[in-house]
Amino acid sequence: MQQSDFNSELKTQNSEPKTVECLGMTFDSDEARREHFIELLREKLKDPEFRKIEGFPIGEDEDILNLSDPPYYTACPNPWIGEYIKHYGKPYDPKEKYHREPFAADVSEGKNHPIYNAHSYHTKVPHRAIMRYILHYTEPGDVVFDGFCGTGMTGVAAELCGDRKEVEALGYRIADDGRIFDEEGRAFSKLGSRRVILNELSPAASSIADGYMNFFGSNNEEFLCDAKRLVESVTTEVGSLYETEIGGKAGRIKYVVWSDCFSCAECGKEIVFWNEAVDEDAGTIASEFNCPECGCSVKKSSLERVYTTVYDGAVGVKTKKNKQVPVVIRCDQGTRKGTDSDLRWIRKLEESKPTRWFPINRMMNCSEDVIKWGDKWRAGTSNFVFVHEIYTRRNLDVLASFWEAINRMTFLRHRTLMRFIFTATCMRHSLMNTFRFNVSFPSNVTLGTLYIASLAKENNYIDQFWNKAKRRVTPLLRTGRRAQYAISTGSATDLRSCPDESLDYLFVDPPFGENFAYAELNFSWEAWLKLFTNSSPEAIVSSYQKKGLGAYASLMRVCFREFFRVLKPGRWMTVEFSNTKAVIWNAIQSSLQEVGFIVANVAALDKNMGSFNAVNTSTAVKQDLVISAYKPNGGLEKRFAKHGDSVEGVWDFLQTHLRNLPVVKAKGGQLEPIPERDPRILYDRMVAFYVGHNTPVPLSSGEFQAELAERYPMRDGMVFLAEQVSEYDKKAAQMEHVGQMSIFVEDEKSAINWLRQYLKDRPSTYQDIHPEFMQQLSSSWKKWETRPELSLLLDQNFIKYGGEGDVSSQIHSYLSTNFKELRGKAKDDPALKSKAKDRWYVPDPKKAVDVEAVRDKRLLAEFWAYAAEAGVSRPKPGDPNQTTLQIPQTPAKKTKVRKLKEVRTEAIRIGFLECHRNKDAATILAVAQILPNNVIEEDEQLQMIYDMAEMRAGE
Repeated sequence: MQQSDFNSELKTQNSEPKTVECLGMTFDSDEARREHFIELLREKLKDPEFRKIEGFPIGEDEDILNLSDPPYYTACPNPWIGEYIKHYGKPYDPKEKYHREPFAADVSEGKNHPIYNAHSYHTKVPHRAIMRYILHYTEPGDVVFDGFCGTGMTGVAAELCGDRKEVEALGYRIADDGRIFDEEGRAFSKLGSRRVILNELSPAASSIADGYMNFFGSNNEEFLCDAKRLVESVTTEVGSLYETEIGGKAGRIKYVVWSDCFSCAECGKEIVFWNEAVDEDAGTIASEFNCPECGCSVKKSSLERVYTTVYDGAVGVKTKKNKQVPVVIRCDQGTRKGTDSDLRWIRKLEESKPTRWFPINRMMNCSEDVIKWGDKWRAGTSNFVFVHEIYTRRNLDVLASFWEAINRMTFLRHRTLMRFIFTATCMRHSLMNTFRFNVSFPSNVTLGTLYIASLAKENNYIDQFWNKAKRRVTPLLRTGRRAQYAISTGSATDLRSCPDESLDYLFVDPPFGENFAYAELNFSWEAWLKLFTNSSPEAIVSSYQKKGLGAYASLMRVCFREFFRVLKPGRWMTVEFSNTKAVIWNAIQSSLQEVGFIVANVAALDKNMGSFNAVNTSTAVKQDLVISAYKPNGGLEKRFAKHGDSVEGVWDFLQTHLRNLPVVKAKGGQLEPIPERDPRILYDRMVAFYVGHNTPVPLSSGEFQAELAERYPMRDGMVFLAEQVSEYDKKAAQMEHVGQMSIFVEDEKSAINWLRQYLKDRPSTYQDIHPEFMQQLSSSWKKWETRPELSLLLDQNFIKYGGEGDVSSQIHSYLSTNFKELRGKAKDDPALKSKAKDRWYVPDPKKAVDVEAVRDKRLLAEFWAYAAEAGVSRPKPGDPNQTTLQIPQTPAKKTKVRKLKEVRTEAIRIGFLECHRNKDAATILAVAQILPNNVIEEDEQLQMIYDMAEMRAGE
């Protein structure tokens, strides 16, 4: 069948509605709608200012237009975002009654859903997990936003909030009127799709997101018919490339196994890895084997690779590459070994000039003299130079035939879906597809990295494309109305088309620091699209891009500032985040709070599978963490502007914050503790709020907690509003018991918290405490953190009963409850006093003020000792704003300073707060220079204060 016949017949298969409504306008057809907006976008692309928007992709106008489907999707910043919000959204109304507690439940959603598995992108959050958050925070018709949308799972989730079966699959019950009830029978939301705006820096990812959103409104029968015609057309053109001979008869290739070649270090004999290391009968691959020439036992890691120089007809030059030979050819008719004849055939094909276009870009579009092209370049395994070198020439020609046919398709929706299938399968049919025994999946590309394995599996791409279309995509298509969405391709640092205070809810899954180099990992996809990620604003820790933690944190801060701007006051943002390093985690939290968000809850999201980077990293986290943060309502901000520098501002903040915290969290028949209601964490949140507003904190921790106990009721060590206590008490009465927070001791602060929890339940002597305390001091104690003696921690933070006067209430209650002979004894009873002597206990809030005041004074003295090491003198009394050190804003040359090996972070925290209160940015910056690495980066409070000091010094 000729290509022209294929397309003309294809066009007759589609039954789109005769008229189409879009942004309040009516068009005769969907094609007419696209043509109208494409011309507007074409004109927009001529505007130089438009192209200056951060993150504007790298590519030509025609390639942007070819990929775009405006106003729903643009392969550049979407200029219709504002109109979309105006048409579908609701203006912010300060009088609107909206209140949600943070979604506090831990979520577990697997990755085996067909929607999740439809595309092989590096990272995705399961859509059903996101649905729980969207249903909790929004109502039908609300506008949801994801600034790092990846493949658009937030868009899928927003649309499926209107799907009864999907919502019921979450364990919720739906009434006839559409109300949704949780597991405890409480109505909390309504059935109905939400509007969604998606933003993504990568053109490959945004294109995939558009593909996912086209699942809605597509007819699966018509799509399958078009897919079949597409496959038949390609088979006619290039199917012969998979023809071979087996047993003297014609055969059709299903897959070919390619093996690396090595040379023996002893005799120099060339070794075909498959021939010597693989036991086909046992299905095993040996790590140690014998050289076939000299018999010497060798390990793969000790062998030298064999390289070969071949003429590459695609680029017209000779290239050096790892020598790989075909060793197994699996056909429909059976299996045979690869031969020299097979290798000669493929070499001849490689030397020929292509008849169809496929990408021949240098990796990362590097210049000719660059071989090490990025963070994922690995000598010997990923040292290919051109993007097309990751494929065999046979599969390249087949891919090129598919790509050409797809881009000639006349029906836009199906063209988008075919591109989706192409990007979902093309990488899995490269030489990065590793051969594995006893694995049912045809494709085994290791996600999160770029390398060609020693045993690569070249699949028949025609078979796999058809399988993906028929079995994986067609069943997911949903006939009916198309989804109403808007996708933009650009940086989340610049959302200029989105109005202030216009969005109802944000769910974001930020880049994970240095875990994934997305621009590199997406490069081969984007080479087919002819549009590349503008990596300048890519939030990543990358040696190749020369971006450290500071650059990453700075970019995230700008993104969060934009998110804060566009979110309606009083509304919520969920940040799903996974990283193996605490410094990245703290960079996220501190950036959030610096721009004005208030963290209300941190929960877990178990996606039931690790990536390559997480599984193989010793510090890998097992679960993603989910931060629930809210934007303060306008009333709090206005009141804080008037009296934020007073004590009154503290309690105004706390009243609002407590209202936004979960009241009850139950699991497995017990009430779980809510860390955010702990008095000390409440103090930290208040400090963060004040620091973020560049306002001195008016209360010390002791003063805060003393007045907290007077103002608010407490249960199980947690603080509540008066109207919240009854709900907690009611639930507690139904539970078997109340759990305790698990404290992992790794520094002085966590050690004090462990001691506080321990002594709260059982006032004890030093001898009783010491053995259990020592068991808590794990090998994970931070290497830069001074490890104070237990006696010092007790002396500076708690009170010991010396045997004089009445026994304290805490000790009296513990002894009279746990010792029969002491029951009913008065506080001045000699026997009770004898048993109580030398026991340490947690002081009541009023006494704690004095204890903490003495402790803070000692810690402050230690801080100024550190400051002296940095050349800073302590200000004289009455002159707190002046230090002897003057730090130039732009020093001509950085002076190398001697860093301290260990510090007491608690002393640094007290000192930084004191300097912040006195607007002494110079001392903060000077002391920061001598601190051990990671002291600031792994403490969100220190990071915030340091960032504010930098901003103040630069003003």
